[in-house]
Amino acid sequence: MPANFWPENDSYKELDPLDSLLSELAVEEELAEETSPCVSHPSRFQGRRRKAALVLTMIWSGTIALHLVSWGYLFVLGLTTIIGLHVFVLVFAKPRRTHEQLEGDYPYVSVLVAAKNEEAVIGKLVKNLCSLEYPEGKYEVWIIDDNSSDRTPQFLAELAQKYDQLKILQRSPGAGGGKSGALNQVLPLTQGEVLAVFDADAQVPPDILLRVVPLFERQKVGAVQVRKAIANAKENFWTKGQMAEMALDAYFQQGRTVIGGLGELRGNGQFVRREALKRCGGWNEETITDDLDLTFRLHLDNWDIENVFDPAVEEEGVVSAIALWHQRNRWAEGGYQRYLDYWDLILKNRMGSRKTWDLLVFLLSQYILPTAAVPDLLMAIARHRLPILSPMTGLTITMSMAGMFAGLVRIRKQKGLNLSSYFMLLLQTVRGTLYMLHWLIVISSTTARMSVRPKRLKWVKTVHTGSN
Repeated sequence: MPANFWPENDSYKELDPLDSLLSELAVEEELAEETSPCVSHPSRFQGRRRKAALVLTMIWSGTIALHLVSWGYLFVLGLTTIIGLHVFVLVFAKPRRTHEQLEGDYPYVSVLVAAKNEEAVIGKLVKNLCSLEYPEGKYEVWIIDDNSSDRTPQFLAELAQKYDQLKILQRSPGAGGGKSGALNQVLPLTQGEVLAVFDADAQVPPDILLRVVPLFERQKVGAVQVRKAIANAKENFWTKGQMAEMALDAYFQQGRTVIGGLGELRGNGQFVRREALKRCGGWNEETITDDLDLTFRLHLDNWDIENVFDPAVEEEGVVSAIALWHQRNRWAEGGYQRYLDYWDLILKNRMGSRKTWDLLVFLLSQYILPTAAVPDLLMAIARHRLPILSPMTGLTITMSMAGMFAGLVRIRKQKGLNLSSYFMLLLQTVRGTLYMLHWLIVISSTTARMSVRPKRLKWVKTVHTGSN
């Protein structure tokens, strides 16, 4: 079965008139002013379909307009140059030296895992998490069993007899909110000043707490994300592509934090300061990607997110094209969703100028440019010319290849580098770049579909086999 799936029987009315859409946005902005800057107000998560329809209309009409005005190509060249300078600084940013020794007492850490039907991996995970190198009595492990229908509950009951720090929360059949709901339900039961969240297939280095927790000594750090690595990377083209993709993502995320940009959370291997999480209202149960949503809410509340290249947490990569398609559609929609939810606070510069600019650069390259590719291509064919956004597309591909190669080199440095190693990494970069082209289709189709039929909120998980 697919690693992720969504029911396709959702029904929606036809798109409302544009004036209705504009009036809704005006009401939401007035409401945001009345309730002040609360990022968790329920009204933020309404009307996503209408907002997506408006944004799609603006992107298509704007792209067509660039083809029709005489200065359109000059505008694209100017914008490409400005973004290129930002990318240049990002690619060559040197990582900060981090302190890996605590100067004071070790804070209590709560390790959290939301699990649903994870009998294939739950035993290995619990053994891993209950054997971490950290002062005795200073951390606990919580497994939230979200109404599993396999043997996960029985395995957990047996493991609880073996490991003293293991604690289990069984959710009732009617409990909602997916992964966010599971984490929110266990939160009042936990004691940790720092909350570490892992997926059920995580393979965690024994010293991860000792190396990550000291980063919270800087009081402005609200969260830390470690690099994700693919445990079954050698299996096929798709897993090898995901390995290169994770190297690219980790390299850029660390660079963004170094230059004062927007560090992001990636779910598996995320560490969150309890105070910061409470101020942001906990995990959002109205989104399909809790980690990406929490990223924005932390930054909007003036917290920083650190992204570190080492240590890394390993996870299973999906092994088929259909599984990848379902997973990435969910990621794409969740990532786009947060722009629709918090657009007014972003434009008010609540994050600060450097973070807002960095955010807009990645919004343009990750979402707007792929969405504009269709009208750009159609206009280019109609007018017998090259796509007007070609300079920006070329910059994006070059940026991706440079970051991917640099990320792979940084990982490989631990084993040593020689001439043949560089050649192998270059081949991996080319293969990874071909693999990354799937994002063009995913993003363009997802942003178009969201304006008609967003996905329903429900637990959607990747199937883990434990074979890695």
